[in-house]
Amino acid sequence: MRYFSSLFLAGALFLAPKPDATAQKTSRSPYKTRFAVDAPITLGLGAVSGLGLYLVQQKDGLTNEQLATLSKNDVPKFDRFSAGNFSRSAQTAGDFLCYGSLLAAPGLLALNEDVRGHYGQVLGLYLQTMLATDAIFTTTVGTVTRYRPFLYGSEGGASRNSKISTNSFFAGHTAHTATATFFAAKVFHDFNPDSPAEPFVWGAAALLPAAVAYTRIEAGKHFLSDNLVGYALGATMGVVVPQLHKTGRSNGYSFAPVQGLNANGYSYSGLLMTKQL
Repeated sequence: MRYFSSLFLAGALFLAPKPDATAQKTSRSPYKTRFAVDAPITLGLGAVSGLGLYLVQQKDGLTNEQLATLSKNDVPKFDRFSAGNFSRSAQTAGDFLCYGSLLAAPGLLALNEDVRGHYGQVLGLYLQTMLATDAIFTTTVGTVTRYRPFLYGSEGGASRNSKISTNSFFAGHTAHTATATFFAAKVFHDFNPDSPAEPFVWGAAALLPAAVAYTRIEAGKHFLSDNLVGYALGATMGVVVPQLHKTGRSNGYSFAPVQGLNANGYSYSGLLMTKQL
């Protein structure tokens, strides 16, 4: 699945239309960034992520006595099917998919000539986007206790008593993978809005975090609901953060005076505000 999705995304990026020989070498970036604004935001998100990691380190694991009291019946029916799952091979596969996507997403974007002309800006946006997801993830995991699915079985060894065994909500691997892939698809779309490769790009962006979510369920690391939240958050951050930097956003609103008569014959006047979607 990892190679399948990566090949799709790589192939789609190669299919992007290249500038004509007479066209300008470097296209205009669809994004507007300012170091004085974005640098403090990025640093702030990094600080929040660090705080979240600190909170995670302060958590306690479960004792053997506490583990003995756990019952699958305590798990909501929606998630109960995965209670007790444990698989080291699924965990390894999920790690490769997740960490590989974090490197592959910006790497594959560099294959596109238009993106490459503004690569420093894109990398800055990528870092900010990933930190936005990470800040929410670490602070949530650091303050919310939910037992991982494998605690409801007998496997896991010493990891059953680890402090990270209570970090089930929400799925960080899935969230970070979705952020990376949807960011790549969003940036590709903004630089190549008319590319016929877009269905393949968005398809690969959606499939890869879904594959990661599957491995995390099989590994007993997260329930389905944890993965759904992680997927939704990651995909949202991957699209929204670049969108907030789109050029011309401030021009999306227009104002015009209006006047007339209503159904009762009374005259009215005012200001009409419209927003281009």
